[in-house]
Amino acid sequence: MSVADVKKSAQDKMAKSIETLRGNLAKVRTGRAHTGILDHVMVDYYGSPTALPMVANLTLIDARTIGVQPYEKKMLNVIEKAIRESDLGLNPSTFGELVRVPTPALTEERRKEMVKLCKSEAEDAKIAVRNVRRDANEQLKKLVKDKAISEDDERRAQDDVQKMTDKAVVDIDKLVAEKEKEVMTV
Repeated sequence: MSVADVKKSAQDKMAKSIETLRGNLAKVRTGRAHTGILDHVMVDYYGSPTALPMVANLTLIDARTIGVQPYEKKMLNVIEKAIRESDLGLNPSTFGELVRVPTPALTEERRKEMVKLCKSEAEDAKIAVRNVRRDANEQLKKLVKDKAISEDDERRAQDDVQKMTDKAVVDIDKLVAEKEKEVMTV
């Protein structure tokens, strides 16, 4: 393993941490409806838990209503029950062959809770990035110990890893600031 491999690996892992955060922030509810909030609702599909998008077509009916059309008609009640029992606080209703999921407007208190949740997700992402930095630095120290690189090379590589970490933290802060603004907008 070389210095370039260590840096590339660290860069890739930090990028994955940021992508994970982006996905987690997409799940956080804002005042508007979007189908992504139902992506992680699990439905009992013939005895096995299955993600909702695998058993139904999700669409936006209007700005505050999501339409869920099951691929199999007999899944209507199961889907409605799964959405109601999820921790999203949604109250679906069946309308013919469609489950309508109205998303209630967020109260100021609920918006603040959502912002706290976003900040918590960001902190988890920062911890993941710092762990990647720590692992990369340990690998660099091992390379020095094995006499594969000099201490000067190690120091330069550690500086590069630190710059990557700083950039990743700035990216995380930007993502959270954007989501916070989106959540707090009425």
